[in-house]
Amino acid sequence: MSGQKYVLEVQARLPDALSELKALSENLLYAWDRHIRGLFWRMDTALWERCGHNPKVFLRRISQERLAELAGNAAFLEEYQYVLGLFRTYRDQTRAPSALVAEKMGAEDGLVAYFCAEYGLHESLPIYSGGLGILAGDHCKAASGLGLPFVAVGLMYRQGYFRQQIERDGTQNAIFQPHDLRDLPITRVDGDDGEPLQITVPFPDREVAVQIWKAEIGHLALYLLDTDVADNAGSDCSITFQLYGGDRRRRIEQELILGIGGVRALRALGLKPSVWHVNEGHAAFLMIERCREAIESGMRFEAAMEQVAGATVFTTHTPVAAGHDVFEPDLAAAYLGPYARAMNLELDELLALGQSEQNDAAFNMTTLALRTSRYQNAVSRIHRGVTAGMESHIWPQVPVDESPLQYVTNGVHVQTFLSRQWSYFFDMHAPGWRVRQCDHHFWRNLVQSIPDQQFWLQRMSIKADMLDYVARCLTRQYRRQGVGDAHIERRLAVLRPTFGRDPMVMVFARRFATYKRATLLLRDPDRLAALLNDAERPVILLFAGKAHPADEPGQALIRTLVEYSRKPQFAGRLFVLEDYDLALGRQLVAGADVWLNTPLYPMEACGTSGQKAALNGALNVSVLDGWWGEGFQGDNGWGITPYSHSDPERRDHYEAEDLLDLLEDEVVPLYFNRGDLGYSPGWIARAKAAIYTVLPRFNAQRMLLDYIENLYLPASRHGRRLAEDDGQPAADLVAWKQRVAQAWPGVTLSRSNGCVEQIDSGDTLELHVAVELQGLEADDLQLECVMTRVRDDRESESAICCRLVPENGGNGTAIYRLAEPIEVPGRYEYQVRAYPCHPMLAHPFETGLMRWL
Repeated sequence: MSGQKYVLEVQARLPDALSELKALSENLLYAWDRHIRGLFWRMDTALWERCGHNPKVFLRRISQERLAELAGNAAFLEEYQYVLGLFRTYRDQTRAPSALVAEKMGAEDGLVAYFCAEYGLHESLPIYSGGLGILAGDHCKAASGLGLPFVAVGLMYRQGYFRQQIERDGTQNAIFQPHDLRDLPITRVDGDDGEPLQITVPFPDREVAVQIWKAEIGHLALYLLDTDVADNAGSDCSITFQLYGGDRRRRIEQELILGIGGVRALRALGLKPSVWHVNEGHAAFLMIERCREAIESGMRFEAAMEQVAGATVFTTHTPVAAGHDVFEPDLAAAYLGPYARAMNLELDELLALGQSEQNDAAFNMTTLALRTSRYQNAVSRIHRGVTAGMESHIWPQVPVDESPLQYVTNGVHVQTFLSRQWSYFFDMHAPGWRVRQCDHHFWRNLVQSIPDQQFWLQRMSIKADMLDYVARCLTRQYRRQGVGDAHIERRLAVLRPTFGRDPMVMVFARRFATYKRATLLLRDPDRLAALLNDAERPVILLFAGKAHPADEPGQALIRTLVEYSRKPQFAGRLFVLEDYDLALGRQLVAGADVWLNTPLYPMEACGTSGQKAALNGALNVSVLDGWWGEGFQGDNGWGITPYSHSDPERRDHYEAEDLLDLLEDEVVPLYFNRGDLGYSPGWIARAKAAIYTVLPRFNAQRMLLDYIENLYLPASRHGRRLAEDDGQPAADLVAWKQRVAQAWPGVTLSRSNGCVEQIDSGDTLELHVAVELQGLEADDLQLECVMTRVRDDRESESAICCRLVPENGGNGTAIYRLAEPIEVPGRYEYQVRAYPCHPMLAHPFETGLMRWL
């Protein structure tokens, strides 16, 4: 048979009684509201799974007969009305700021605009690749829950990230499948004329048209920018086609659409943010567009950039070089040329914002973001120290530990990643738990009050559900690989344990980047095999994750793991799951007994998967890096102290040895130490501690409140101060900075009184310091005595800073004096430093200038 094939989709009509199912399918509240997802699941369980948990696709595929049956089912209609009530209540209540937000923010603090290259909200909107996107999704969900005035901006990828298939030999196949936009929980944004709302972005020799899509996330909006429009040439239509796809030219084009186009889209929508949050450097071009706007209104470039930077927050997420986009000088020059001309700038002036000695003449998006923002943060305490060292060229004379870089440790969205069973349990025993997520006392009391046996049975039930899900995934995977059913059944038998013979399940699930060291456990395969195959204490090891299609070393890790999974001593004990996504991730973090993490210290910026596992009662066994360096308390999991050995081979050997020692001597014995009770009291004590220590500290609500207090509010208020009187304070600050920079090389400090090495307790330390001002005023400088008390073990206590008071010394010199009584006996060390000081600085060390006596 030959001839043209035509496609026709026949959709069921929603009965009037069920008409609002459409609204439920189009708001991503279902990404974390289990009642909404549960409603669709009960309508047709098998279809829900086949549709990949996508409500829009589900409603297009469900039969008319089934809808008619449900419309006449009183029990279902009652549940439907209940879910609708929850949906409307949430949407209405969170339109206004919650009490937690209202007590911090006033109406004048305005709207937060959040820009990110990817968003991991739910598997039905596959525009994410990994941790950055999941974090961005959790940030948006928390903003919706708290009623924060907030709008998000991203790109509408027609293809998104890849689906992963793993062959029998471990080869990773990257499957790229374009989305039908009708399948996604988005709607096109139209103008008042009913036509698609479009903006344009200048490119070399042309303008690229961009249309806008909207995704509803609870009460807030995520606007997604799309270049696949008729007005564009073919190559421009595909700019936003694939997440992180193409060459460097395509990458800079995507980032111009995100940054420049994002600002223009918000303006076209009539939105006026007071704070701009750049989540990773991909969106940093937005500062250039905002600067262009200010110049167009009459400001000079330097003052415009100062005003823009004052209201900008920048978050950096990784110390890994591949996570920071760097463009060749010629490429950056070609694409930034139109903007330099629009701002009446020399191109070199604009390019200089992204250049540093570290990158020669290349244009670094992280450098651009740091230079054009005044509020910057890393994503954990350890990551802050690493990043401050990496980016010290931004503040060249300031000690790394005192640079303006802050940190806000990431947190996870509890309602998304807490298992269904725990959610229902807490609903029953503590209905107000969702609004008390940061209440440590509440969580300790609640979790400690659960009887041990009940806690254990709850965990076993969650794990059984997870193992059943894993078994179904592996069955599909093995059948696709051509494995026979009998062999599949033998291999997966361990995943269907009988009561009392349950295995301990260890999970390693994350991107297969080499620094995460997925194969560290395999350095001693004989010890690992003995651990997994103990008949009295069976252990299962699950691996899941994707390697970037261009990352051959990462793909080699997958091949190695698959090779080991087929060896006789590991078959049926070690499994590698393909196509790790949000749906699989939710199952694994809920049901794991042990969450493994073995990054190369200090390369793990934060690593939130372990937080998701801990709030479900899993125990982390992890290198003390990222968030676990803050979260580990001795009784809520296990920590592996990283070795700082210069030889990578020896370092990996020692850390693998420590990991296996921990598993053999502590972790596995504790799990199976059940006696006559049928459960392990020691394990339960640690699992309870994991929940009540991690959940209230490392949740997205706490994270967002930290952003509001430490970054959003200061940026909003600082930006408003700089913009007063048509930007005059910004212009004054620029002039002051230029004057200081010109004078600074000649500024010198000298001590003008004698140096006393011993005083009695209660006596006064006298310091007189003469400063050659080089035309500056005495008030332009701050002088401090930085004093630390040194203990006998040579460890120093926290430093204290004492301010020196200036007096006019005449002839361009100022005398700064300190008279500080010292009460506590001991040995002290002190230094004197000077740095520029101005009331409009966002941070005392913003200029990066400092001089030491």
